[in-house]
Amino acid sequence: MTATAWNDTPVALEGDGVEVRVQELGGDMSAGFFRLPKGTDMGPALQGLPDDLCQCPHWGYVFKGRLKLRTNHGDETYEAGQAFHWPPGHAPEALEDCEFLDFSPSKEFAEVIDHVKSQMG
Repeated sequence: MTATAWNDTPVALEGDGVEVRVQELGGDMSAGFFRLPKGTDMGPALQGLPDDLCQCPHWGYVFKGRLKLRTNHGDETYEAGQAFHWPPGHAPEALEDCEFLDFSPSKEFAEVIDHVKSQMG
């Protein structure tokens, strides 16, 4: 069995108040800890991916704040206390300071993180 905690999980992305920590847990799944300050829009960092949207599915839980998820099928809002499944084809935007945990297929998640890093620098 594998487990991780926020402080034990390596930083994958950091800047402008955004912090993303990712740890592979085995079984080809990774845990992602996210902190997004109010106003963070991941849309620009996802440009260049198919439909300019994240193509990795995520399952998780919002601990703090509210965020909007833009999809080709319309916007959805998630808030603290909600569990979620986001299929491929989404771009999150923090409506408030947000903290959430998600579980994602490691390969697809790494591809998105690498793309976002390339857009940041």
